[in-house]
Amino acid sequence: MRVNCVGAIIFDASDRLLLIKRGRPPGLGLWSIPGGRLEPGETDADGLRREVLEETALRVEIGRLAGTVERPGLGGDTYVIHDYLATVVAGVPVAGDDAADVRWCDAGDLVRLPLSEGLLESLKDWNVLPH
Repeated sequence: MRVNCVGAIIFDASDRLLLIKRGRPPGLGLWSIPGGRLEPGETDADGLRREVLEETALRVEIGRLAGTVERPGLGGDTYVIHDYLATVVAGVPVAGDDAADVRWCDAGDLVRLPLSEGLLESLKDWNVLPH
């Protein structure tokens, strides 16, 4: 089954990317951008605002679509993930829900941390890497 998902590409004023450490499968222990599955009837923007708030305690404004990827999900599902640029409008990042940790990362962190499969390549392809 194809499952619609969303992800948020969020930068701070120092051009660092917000990453969460996955606290549950798939990707347990890997670093990724905040996001998750849409609930029935939920728009991408509503789902993304909800997921970011649940995982990071941040309120965001949703920007343009950066790109779409497909990844293997649980139980043989395929996750169709729409990743959007987003801007923090309120809050301080705190790990919550299925995020085990949250942090702002610079370009050097992205090559050192264990990232979700394909994340770095997608960010490069979409030209949305921290400088």
